[in-house]
Amino acid sequence: MESSLIPLPPRQVEVGDAAQFVGTTPEAILGYQDNGLLPEPERGSGGHRRYGYEDMIRLLWIHKMVDAGIAVEDIREVFADAAPAGVDSGRDAAVVQRMRTLEGRLGLLSEFVTGRLKGLPEGSLRQADLDNLLVMERIFGPLGAAVNAGRYIVLATHPGLREESDRVEAAEEALDDTVAVDDPRVAQAAAERHAFELKLDAAINNSGQAQSDDELFDSWDALHPARTEGVDAACQDAGSGEKRVSLLEAVGMMPYDYSPARLRCMELTGELAANELPAS
Repeated sequence: MESSLIPLPPRQVEVGDAAQFVGTTPEAILGYQDNGLLPEPERGSGGHRRYGYEDMIRLLWIHKMVDAGIAVEDIREVFADAAPAGVDSGRDAAVVQRMRTLEGRLGLLSEFVTGRLKGLPEGSLRQADLDNLLVMERIFGPLGAAVNAGRYIVLATHPGLREESDRVEAAEEALDDTVAVDDPRVAQAAAERHAFELKLDAAINNSGQAQSDDELFDSWDALHPARTEGVDAACQDAGSGEKRVSLLEAVGMMPYDYSPARLRCMELTGELAANELPAS
């Protein structure tokens, strides 16, 4: 296998890395588990807790809800498998029900992100879209996530592209641990991903979002006049006082359960994209 053009994520992480990525402490995460907000995770060969992608997404939403002042009892009900039969004193049924909806979760993201997504057709956004934006916001801050939201605006308003996206993702997900890295399906999935991303980029450009992005940057600069050093500085400032994690740090802390074949597919996709760049 050729050397990777992009850093490769782990399949699981230990509690220290999980806490650093989320922006909390290992003790807080263990407290979430003790209070029933988070299931007990798998344990590795050394007995250490190991957190996967779904665990991390749940931790990020829990952290957002805690910061929003939602009570622990209500957060536990939000993630309960079944809707609560009744509401005990001290619990807010309206909050629980709202946090079970996409609209409620969307409201936990920054105003820069939610402002871009308002007015989309009902039901056009998916929970996975918000999960991805949640991760983007943690890594790149509100401005970076708001720019990335353009991807989901196009998917939400172009059903054909959404269907194609689903097909491409299904092909990638089929690259499990039973598929060898040199299986022809790996290169095929990479080619399909590359072709789809070109179509998506064209749709984003044709939608006039470049002007919207410029307005976003202008708004950000107006709100943060002392932070005009460039995109990197803006994207790293969440406006909440939390320390951002860099892209390289995040890759080692945010787990994705990708097989070697799927990682190879990512590498090939990156190579195809690099070949599209104009020669300098």
